[in-house]
Amino acid sequence: MPLWNFVRKSFYQDSVTLMRLTRDMEAVSDVTRAAVMMGTPQNLALLKDAGLLTAEGEAAGPTDLVVAVAAGTRAAAEAARAAAETALTARRAATASGAAARPRSLAGALRALPGATLALISVPGAYAAAEARKALVAGLHVMLFSDNVPLDDEVALKRLARERGLFLMGPDCGTAIVNGVPLGFANAVPRGRIGVAAASGTGLQAVTCHIAAAGEGISQAIGVGGRDLSDEVGGLMMEPALAALAADPATAVICVLGKAPGRTTAKSLRARLDRLGKPCVAYFLGDPAAGTAPTLEDAALAAVALARGTTHVPAEFTQPPEAVTRLVERAANRLGPGQRFVRGVYCGGTLAYEAIGLLKACLADVAPGVTGGGSGHRVVDLGEDVFTVGRPHPMIDGTVRREWIEREGGDPETAVLLLDLVLGYGAHGDPAGEILPAIRNARRAAAAAGRGLAVVASVCGTAGDPQGLAAQTAALEAAGVIVLPSNAQAARLAARVVVSRR
Repeated sequence: MPLWNFVRKSFYQDSVTLMRLTRDMEAVSDVTRAAVMMGTPQNLALLKDAGLLTAEGEAAGPTDLVVAVAAGTRAAAEAARAAAETALTARRAATASGAAARPRSLAGALRALPGATLALISVPGAYAAAEARKALVAGLHVMLFSDNVPLDDEVALKRLARERGLFLMGPDCGTAIVNGVPLGFANAVPRGRIGVAAASGTGLQAVTCHIAAAGEGISQAIGVGGRDLSDEVGGLMMEPALAALAADPATAVICVLGKAPGRTTAKSLRARLDRLGKPCVAYFLGDPAAGTAPTLEDAALAAVALARGTTHVPAEFTQPPEAVTRLVERAANRLGPGQRFVRGVYCGGTLAYEAIGLLKACLADVAPGVTGGGSGHRVVDLGEDVFTVGRPHPMIDGTVRREWIEREGGDPETAVLLLDLVLGYGAHGDPAGEILPAIRNARRAAAAAGRGLAVVASVCGTAGDPQGLAAQTAALEAAGVIVLPSNAQAARLAARVVVSRR
């Protein structure tokens, strides 16, 4: 497919604005792929990896706007560029006609809101550290939503934050709940007595939603960034997060989540947890044995039990065994002899890795990564950078996810499609509606080839979320999707379906 890059010099736009342009461009006839990004070295590398970079784009500078289009004709590519220009012009006109001017710098924002205590930063990674440093120097806590921030910058920022008694949540911190205020991709959960410190975004969402479903609430949910527990960072922000929760009179129980800590960090973290003075539950992705809970769901329910003075006993399923057997039979009854693999298509990274670990516990030939590799059982996380070049996250836009659902469902060896749905502020208004057309198409294609196709899913959300947990679950179930109460239960059921085929 022919490829064009158009470069607009010295035309900075924020990443959220640019991601919204992709759908407008790809809606143009004869356009197959498009991306709009600033010409930073990191972004140019992403465009190159995605096969969307030409010599014109390669010459762009960090403040230049790069419009990349794969299309059948030059006319279609020009039309896509025009669609992007039209959207940008409309946005500038809307901003100009607004009643109040929007601040264009941190200093301007502080003049407009002098009582602010926290800055949420979402700019390209090349600029994120500088903006975060300005905010910390100004005495603000920082939620650093940006990713692709160099590791050295993260360490320096967190050391600066600690020197000043401030929080630096992130980089790549997608979720937090501070004093009852949801930030990023957070869910509508009640205030309560359980505090969460998490080096995990969708993990934090899943745990807070399970806590809410069990009738308890959240005092604070502090995201610290996915790299914080590595030995390179050394838990620089997890330690003050735990100290804050330990000192918080509204927090009775603490829940700690994250990737498996580095060896050195694990020792100091374990000692810190022992000194908390409050009951604590820990879940570490990739190494559940290092924590006290085997799954995200169990971490939430164990925290609830501690808050109530009871004991949580982990169970594979919350439904009776005979009900689980019926679900397995329902999923397997139309499958053919060649259908033998689970194929997960996810938008939540932590949920994807949790599913891989649970599949590995009972199935062989499970691909270890989340980029869609491997010929056996596999789970892809479409929120990974390689899939979001110039595109919104799949929690915002389901375009790429629909493509993957149809692709995996069309594989004659696929027995079960395993899916997650993540609700909350900032997510798509109807994520079930976004993916149901692809599920129906995949099932129609399988039926035309004489095959069945089982679809198993979980929904991470609450009744108070804008999308509505019950409505999203009902929409999936009406389409024949088997919906389980948690990601762990969904992964276990998917595994049982293929085991039953042997």
